[in-house]
Amino acid sequence: MTTPQAPISSPFGYRSTAREVIAGIDLTGQTALVTGGYSGLGTETVRALAGAGAHVIVGARRPDAALQDLAGMDGQISVLPLDLSDPASIDGFAASVAGVTDTVDIQINNAAVMANPLSRDARGYESQFATNHLGHFQLTARLWPLLAASGRARVVSVSSIGHQRIGLDLDDINFEHRDYDKWTAYGQAKSANALFALELDRLGRGAGVRAFSVHPGGIITPLQRHLSMEEQVKMGWFDQDGKLNPIFKTIEQGAATSVWCAVSPLLDGEGGVYCEDCNIGAMVNETTPRGTGVLPHIRDAALATALWTKSEQMTGVEFRP
Repeated sequence: MTTPQAPISSPFGYRSTAREVIAGIDLTGQTALVTGGYSGLGTETVRALAGAGAHVIVGARRPDAALQDLAGMDGQISVLPLDLSDPASIDGFAASVAGVTDTVDIQINNAAVMANPLSRDARGYESQFATNHLGHFQLTARLWPLLAASGRARVVSVSSIGHQRIGLDLDDINFEHRDYDKWTAYGQAKSANALFALELDRLGRGAGVRAFSVHPGGIITPLQRHLSMEEQVKMGWFDQDGKLNPIFKTIEQGAATSVWCAVSPLLDGEGGVYCEDCNIGAMVNETTPRGTGVLPHIRDAALATALWTKSEQMTGVEFRP
């Protein structure tokens, strides 16, 4: 059954925190995996899941930094090396995960890069699309046996309101025939994250695996490392005095929707939808407030299927749940 892209009745909202949405949820005996779980939203996501009793495996490009950042956090947390831009690293990480658990019950594809200057991985692929989408595509493919073994797994892909900037150009993903624009590239990658969740849910629901995409909200994290303060002032994130726009969420609030999608009983039997503010997002219309809502292209089933096929071709990884 296809879940409608329309809000439901949720007791949580814009300012809810990860700890609030997971309160009363017992994840004892479950395994959760979080990419980039040692910085920004990832840290609070790991804190919430581990605090609820899950064994949380953190995929980290800098394992030493991850161990330092997560030191002293309550719960069972394991750190394993993972570079989402390196296919060999992804395969090695997945093999290591299979060595410590028989199932993955929650997978949160959280790691990302944003609006960086043009760079390419060893295959020549544009880095935002390669890291944010292709890396998680390959990772999920390699972890599929563990997700299916759970019988109740949820995969959460962190997308963004950035999907509203652009659709998805499958004919020139890598900016070989058009000028590179860092925000176009970011919007394309974040659209891909949402479309991936849409197709994964369609293909995986028979095995009990449901997928969601998430807009966490506006939050200041290390994700902004490639942006100057001048750019952020121009976009209205800060005022001329360097004061943060009050519409921004805290990191604890920003992690809430990912955690809500991963654990909320309100989403039992649901999937394939884009969520924001601890609820299923609404389609954009003439009254939708700026910075919210869902554009039609990330609900395009044919585009989601085409992206899946393209991702298999680009990674050389056949992924047919």
